[in-house]
Amino acid sequence: MSCLLTRESPMIIALNKEKTVYDGFITVTLLEKDFRIRISLPPDQQMKRAKLHYCWQMKRLLYGYQHIVKQRLQHSANLMAFLLELKTVLEVALKSQPGCQFFSPPQYYSQLITEIEILGWDKMLFIDAEFCTLKLKAEDSAGHQHAITVKLKSKVKPRVKPYFISYFLSISFVPLVIMWATESTLANVHSQFLLNVEALSEFWSMLDEIDKQTWVLEPEKPTKADSMRRIAIGNNVSIKVQIDPRHPKMLPECCLLGAEHVVTPLRNKLNANMHLWNPDCSVLQNMKDVLEIEFPSPTTHEKSVRCIFSSHTLPLTISSTAPSHLKLAGIFFIFSLFSCCFYHWERCVRISFNWVASFYECSICILYLYFNT
Repeated sequence: MSCLLTRESPMIIALNKEKTVYDGFITVTLLEKDFRIRISLPPDQQMKRAKLHYCWQMKRLLYGYQHIVKQRLQHSANLMAFLLELKTVLEVALKSQPGCQFFSPPQYYSQLITEIEILGWDKMLFIDAEFCTLKLKAEDSAGHQHAITVKLKSKVKPRVKPYFISYFLSISFVPLVIMWATESTLANVHSQFLLNVEALSEFWSMLDEIDKQTWVLEPEKPTKADSMRRIAIGNNVSIKVQIDPRHPKMLPECCLLGAEHVVTPLRNKLNANMHLWNPDCSVLQNMKDVLEIEFPSPTTHEKSVRCIFSSHTLPLTISSTAPSHLKLAGIFFIFSLFSCCFYHWERCVRISFNWVASFYECSICILYLYFNT
């Protein structure tokens, strides 16, 4: 991210080797103004806990826009994304200043319309009223649909390199590479973007196959930026795979999750059959061969009922020394989350004046529940 940050905001630099404190100037190209800013990040680099320090000119300009800046800070994935959002807010604030009038030269619009016509209006998904933000679509050889947002920096200098926004910025180790020269056009941008997505076409095909033929537990609504999938294998066990976008057919990073007595045989197979991985086959087919299993189909499972607890996120036990009324309240809280667990629990627990020790292994939430007398 530091390389992209340097390229997009060259006047902002890190002040320490941990890269948690940044200082410099943010440039608003609309009127060619620079504002001093310092950003302090927490050790975990979470933008929502970052602290901002402005120069007095910038603080006065953003008066009335503080809630927008705070909102953008909460939702930005990284520092570069936030700076792009902050520049947009500053441009809006500048244009709303009394006496600030900004008229675009007619040749700017005529040139932009000409470039759009050369590219083709069918490639245009969106254009704003000011002709500053454009969204272009592209389709790779595998039929995957893609989009890139182009934000023109200045209407005075239309040949200045625009901002490019795409999910490439969220894919690890895969930068969006678009060269820009004074004679570059929208058609050049579109063709270069198509080359970028074509290079990852096989990566998205691997993920498409997994999404269509297996029961994917996480993420619930995957995007093109998601290279991880947690796939259900059976009752109480799943596998988490992290596919390398640059080498999508190579052995991915795998992590088996679930009950230890179920995970251990699968882990042994994975270690023993790792040499059988065939880079000419898909990731899904290789996992079937290496693990010697068939993955459950999404059509054979009900995905709408799922417990919020899982063995790899929140282990849960009820102490045998807890008072009976607290134990009862805790048990009914757990099973109020989904009815099927309560149904199975009723089959093995007799409720009377005394508790009967029981054990139940949930097939949905991948969690062991122990109930002691």
